[in-house]
Amino acid sequence: MAEEKHVHHVLEPAEDPLPVPVLRDDGTREPEETHEKQAASYAAEEDLEDQRPTLHHVRSHISTHDAPGIHQNEHHEHGDEIYDRFSPRRKIAMVCVLSFCSFLAPISSTSILAAAPEVVATFNTTGAIFNISNAMYMIFMGLSPLFWGPIAQTYGRKWPLVIAAVTFTAFSAGSAAAPTLPAYFVFRMLTAFQGTTFLSVGATVIGDIYRPVERGTAYGWFLSGTLIGPAMGPFVGGIIVTYTSWRDIFWLQTALAAASSMAVVFLVPETIHHARKAELAGLPRKEQARKLWSWINPWRVIVLFRYPNLLIAGVASSSLVWNMYSLLTPIRYVLNPRFGLSTPLQSGLFYVAPGCGYLVGTFFGGRWADHVVKKYIKKRGHRVPEDRLRSCIVAMGVVLPACMIIYGWSIEKEVGGIPLPVIVMFIQGVAQLFCFPSLNTYCLDVSQKRSSEVVAGNYVIRYVFAAAGSAVCLPVIERIGVGWFSTISAAFLVAAAVATWFTAEYGGTWREAIDK
Repeated sequence: MAEEKHVHHVLEPAEDPLPVPVLRDDGTREPEETHEKQAASYAAEEDLEDQRPTLHHVRSHISTHDAPGIHQNEHHEHGDEIYDRFSPRRKIAMVCVLSFCSFLAPISSTSILAAAPEVVATFNTTGAIFNISNAMYMIFMGLSPLFWGPIAQTYGRKWPLVIAAVTFTAFSAGSAAAPTLPAYFVFRMLTAFQGTTFLSVGATVIGDIYRPVERGTAYGWFLSGTLIGPAMGPFVGGIIVTYTSWRDIFWLQTALAAASSMAVVFLVPETIHHARKAELAGLPRKEQARKLWSWINPWRVIVLFRYPNLLIAGVASSSLVWNMYSLLTPIRYVLNPRFGLSTPLQSGLFYVAPGCGYLVGTFFGGRWADHVVKKYIKKRGHRVPEDRLRSCIVAMGVVLPACMIIYGWSIEKEVGGIPLPVIVMFIQGVAQLFCFPSLNTYCLDVSQKRSSEVVAGNYVIRYVFAAAGSAVCLPVIERIGVGWFSTISAAFLVAAAVATWFTAEYGGTWREAIDK
């Protein structure tokens, strides 16, 4: 981000709206018109701007969206023409395909939970070891973006998605046929590593094809697959394991993954605005190798966390994922004894409540995020990426913590019967869809030039926390009770909401300080 210093300070000498000059360092796009005459005009006008002392223009962090001008649509900005490459119908088709793909890796993380005792019996192991396999699945989901994020920024979006879809299909089949516990572990980890590509690279595609003021709505639909998957997985798994073998869960996953592979190949085109690989043309091989390593080095993702706003966005996303997986993982162990349930199908029905909440939230969460952005554009006269974060603070800091506390203590104290936890799990699902689109789309808005790497970093940190939540929730619940564990999760959410508010207020200033 430091290399974009000339375009993304939050407070600097006022500038009249100007189209952004050509950016050729490591950008993902460059304006189509780069005539010499136009460039000379830009330079002359910029010299005049340097002499103006007043401060009145707050610039966004995206290099190609920093200078609002006069448009037919008041929310469109200079450079937005690049988002018109695909028709609205084509974009909707792409979002549908990506949402379906993003459904696969998360559903695989939880569909097997309903069959936990059956898997334990097959491999003659324990529930604790089984939970470790799920935690390892989450860890490899977190490691994957370190690899695929920089590659997608260098070579484009399509082929990483195609490779991930095909290999995810193969490794799902391996999980279904695993003869031993070590083989099961290996195939599950490989499945996770490839499946997360749908989430991180697919999210970047949304940023490639939609304007900033439209992304929240599109992202809400994309996230419907990501969030409905974990909630509906145990329900589907419960049905399957009630009537047949747990291995059929993975055979169904294999069939769905094969369908996603075909859809990605034929329905998702290349969307990147400017792939870095084009800069390798004509260079000596040694120089190509040096540049290539600097581009695909996983450290490129990690180093972005020197920006406090990105680190806080990652931790806030992590609080949501921790909340989700620590809620879903122990349901069969916690609710079955509490309500006297005896079959996987019965406990699987509890997962329907948050799943329906995620589905309902899809229709409203993303639109709400875009509405808040547009409201602040009218208020300020220009767009600031951090304004999007304001749309999730109430849901994250009030609604979700309240739901967690009510859920945990109603189970702990055996009050409210079945309806109360079902209702709060549904509300939780809706509330999470008011948070995720804001946080995820902020990662796209704040640095379009490195969007794939920023999104990758966000997924790294969130799935580290998901792994921790999956691994520790059951032992901690057994030790301190579900009430206190839910209280800890609620406190994490409140802290994340407070940090998000500070980012919305001061994130732009933090970015400027880091760049200086």
